[in-house]
Amino acid sequence: MRGLLVHLRKFGAIAAVALMCFGCGNAFLPTLENNPWEMIHIDTEATFSDVAFTGDSNHGWLVGSRNTLLETQDGGETWNERSLDLDDQNFTFTSVSFVDDEGWVAGQPQILLHTTNGGDTWERVPLSDQLPGKPFLVAALAPQEAELATDVGAIYRTRDAGKNWKGLVLGAVGVVRNMSRNADGSYAAVSSRGNFYSLWKPGELEWHPYNRESSRRLQNIGFDQSGGLWLLERGGQIQFSPTGEEDDWQEPVNPEFVSSWGFLDAAYQTPEELWVSGGSGTLYYSPDAGLTWYKDADVNETPSNLYRIVFNTPEQGFILGQNGYLLRYAAEKAA
Repeated sequence: MRGLLVHLRKFGAIAAVALMCFGCGNAFLPTLENNPWEMIHIDTEATFSDVAFTGDSNHGWLVGSRNTLLETQDGGETWNERSLDLDDQNFTFTSVSFVDDEGWVAGQPQILLHTTNGGDTWERVPLSDQLPGKPFLVAALAPQEAELATDVGAIYRTRDAGKNWKGLVLGAVGVVRNMSRNADGSYAAVSSRGNFYSLWKPGELEWHPYNRESSRRLQNIGFDQSGGLWLLERGGQIQFSPTGEEDDWQEPVNPEFVSSWGFLDAAYQTPEELWVSGGSGTLYYSPDAGLTWYKDADVNETPSNLYRIVFNTPEQGFILGQNGYLLRYAAEKAA
């Protein structure tokens, strides 16, 4: 309880006691009095996909549609466009990842970029025409080592900066809507139609598909900071599996029944603090891993769907939108 009160004071919530919504829902949620997010607008029509930082927390990269590759040198307060010679091809960069100054960018229809100097220069890594699916997610693991996953669940690893790749999965899972990678190398994915989700762990030869737990189609899936799973379902519903096992799903939670916007992504700021974003500037906050919820009403003014939430550290986070909009976590506003 003491930890919960600390979190409530942290954001100045207007209600002393939040409504409980485990397995139920609230018609109206209490709101955060102090919005910790700062809206940033960049002059572009791009939809942003991912953001990552080098070993320097001030130096990061933001990627998205329309060949969007943006660089920051001040922790994300300002962003500058970086142009690449891509032979007039139009790509959507879907994923970016760094370990210190070595980074990777994956995109579609088929592109993989690599840098060893923090992005001063980028080299295009050749990919086979026989690659199953399109590059979807890339994870920098160590010097010259990375994993690349495609949108049909093929997973490859390189240990020589992309010269050679080893397949980790024998069979694909089918086209996915969303995919997440845990720090331990496990993957979770939602099928393109939201009919089922699939899990894969290192050392396994195949993905394991599982039917959805309710009649609602699935939107997204991801990991908490201890290896548990969260699952977003149509109609503003979230479900948790604390152990990450398929038979440990708890009852679905509707943080707010009156919300007409679906959820698009979720991310843990700390092991307990959880943010969930959705359409038309929808943003919810839970200080206790989904037991109680608050709505960030100020963020509703953002003229964008909020597609992705990324926390590099508890003090550095971003929420990515469309048409050049993103939100930057301002730790000083949350103090």
